[in-house]
Amino acid sequence: MKQMTQDCTPTPLSINNLLAMKQRGEKISCLTAYDASFSALINKAGIDVILVGDSLGMVIQGHPTTLPVSISDMIYHTRCVSRQPNQRVFVIADLPFMSYSTPIIAADNAAKLIQQGCAQMVKLEGARIEIVRFLVDQGIPVCGHLGLLPQLINQLGNYQVQGKTPADAKRILIEAQQLQDAGATLLVLECVPAALAKEISSQLKIPVIGIGAGVHCDGQVLVLYDMLNISITKRPRFSKNFMQEAPSIEAAISAYHQAVKQALFPSIEHSF
Repeated sequence: MKQMTQDCTPTPLSINNLLAMKQRGEKISCLTAYDASFSALINKAGIDVILVGDSLGMVIQGHPTTLPVSISDMIYHTRCVSRQPNQRVFVIADLPFMSYSTPIIAADNAAKLIQQGCAQMVKLEGARIEIVRFLVDQGIPVCGHLGLLPQLINQLGNYQVQGKTPADAKRILIEAQQLQDAGATLLVLECVPAALAKEISSQLKIPVIGIGAGVHCDGQVLVLYDMLNISITKRPRFSKNFMQEAPSIEAAISAYHQAVKQALFPSIEHSF
């Protein structure tokens, strides 16, 4: 484990850089990645953040949900993504299903993602306030995730927009504030109405990264395989096929980066 930690390449971008981007109104570009080759292309294109998502369970492993993904899977893929010379991108790794059921379990698994996987931050789903506070107290940077929570698919029944009613919208706004107060320094909002995402982004001091949450978030993230139109499942409505007008994968990633930076993506057709 010690050797793996020593092999980690320092990354120039930090959470302070992302906070500064929000303060000056610069959009944050983010893509998922799961291996060294795509990570290299993403770095070259100037993308700000890579999310090593548990979405790998669906786009890499072929499962119908993210639930079968293990912490070992996440460590392996995060380590692959992080092995880049002269890496600029900020790397976040998902804590997979049932890997943060208690504060101690969460801290143990988060430490593995950082020490062995070389992640700079971990992401967890839901308003797990006490767990977030505990992780932050241990010196672990945390990204929250509200709105549609894929790890709760068996409770939700299907993937659908969240926060459509006034009561649900108010709950998500309160949870976002609670996560910030607990020490989370980044928040992902998935599949919520654009108006709600705009309100949350304006009220929070931390950057808000949207996916299916409208253009007014501080940044955007997409699943890489969706925006390259190579997923084995149907591309979500909030995503866009950037390969359609690009001569190469590298060009498609660069086009996405520029579209986010210029607030051209997402458009109304990719929002709720």
